[in-house]
Amino acid sequence: MTLPAGWHARRPTLDDVPTILAVVHAADTFAIGHPDFSADDVRGALTAPNVDPGRDSWVVTDPDGTLVAWAILDNATGAGREFVDVFVEPDRGAAVRAPLLTRQLERVAGRAAERGLPALTVRCPAYPPERRWAEALVDAGFGFVKRYQVMSRSLAGVPGEPPPPPPGVTVRPLRPGDESELRDFHRVYDTAFRDTPDYEPLTYDGWRARIGTDPAWDEWFVAEVDGQPAGVLQSSDQALDRNEGWVKNLAVLPGQRRRGVGAALLSHAFARYAEKGRESAGLGVDLANPTAPLSLYRSVGLCEVRWVDLYELVVPAAGV
Repeated sequence: MTLPAGWHARRPTLDDVPTILAVVHAADTFAIGHPDFSADDVRGALTAPNVDPGRDSWVVTDPDGTLVAWAILDNATGAGREFVDVFVEPDRGAAVRAPLLTRQLERVAGRAAERGLPALTVRCPAYPPERRWAEALVDAGFGFVKRYQVMSRSLAGVPGEPPPPPPGVTVRPLRPGDESELRDFHRVYDTAFRDTPDYEPLTYDGWRARIGTDPAWDEWFVAEVDGQPAGVLQSSDQALDRNEGWVKNLAVLPGQRRRGVGAALLSHAFARYAEKGRESAGLGVDLANPTAPLSLYRSVGLCEVRWVDLYELVVPAAGV
């Protein structure tokens, strides 16, 4: 598919970060009601492992020279599925979203060939207001694969001290300076998620590199049962622009579930967020996960606020 007459596509550079961010903010506001990206997020996407902006990303300008669209590939592990995002300024950029998707799928085919694979699976998200985008994905051959539910709760009235955990359960902040502790954290996370259908394992070294060097360690927690690691909670700063604490991952070992470990971890995270003056707490739930504990999340005050659907396509390698 080609761009409309007078429109121009080129590869982005880091100098484009401010104008890309304006496009993403407009797209997010249309899709979910508020901006959900920062300049650091844009910069991070363009400099992420396994991403070459000179090959894996596009921006589009309209006939006036205004940047109105940005497409980016993502594959943090360098293995498994590819993810494609195509952000457009809702009013002016809608006409170029499908052509950009076509270009990105061609790049996925090339990446499959480079990796010596017969095909790669690619996924794209679509939010409820993005009906035209969901239709474009279906027209391109994508099929619905699953839904993520976003949940949130107010932290008004949440005390700085969490309630006592169940007998035998203790919760404490992660000790980030202890290498063995970090390895235990990764082990619990990896073991707990292996029974989910879409989990792509990551080695400790890969996980350590992925989480970066300066997370908010005091918002990460470890739960023990009778002195042994049983569950972990990882926070993220992705919602700080809304003054919201965000639970990125909650993992409880299979043999320790339904003992109050998850609720105790969440209570400690909420207390820490409230202590820092956050107004709310949130997380995302993969509804295809057979262990997705919606009842647990509701029991600690979280409520469904929005959802996003994921669509999937298997792209044959270039030349296959």
